[in-house]
Amino acid sequence: MSLSDDEHALLLRVAEAERPVAMSDFFHDIHPPDFPAEAAEDDVRREGWMQRQISLHTAQVRLHDLGLVRVADPANGARPDLVEATQEGRAAVG
Repeated sequence: MSLSDDEHALLLRVAEAERPVAMSDFFHDIHPPDFPAEAAEDDVRREGWMQRQISLHTAQVRLHDLGLVRVADPANGARPDLVEATQEGRAAVG
């Protein structure tokens, strides 16, 4: 199975977690902001970073669709779904 760099990075963090986690908690670790906080909304660095964040959301959905992660504790309105890697997910990141 071929995973994108984002899918692999996200799955690896989920698989290494000791308990179910919100995948979005890792987004800034994988793609930290590379622009100053005062950068304009249309700053090319901010726009590029936003696209990388969207890519991580896409990776999150694909990992679930592929059965590599499963929802261990559904979202409750105060926090997102908490997930864990499946056996197949752990095997995918070795």
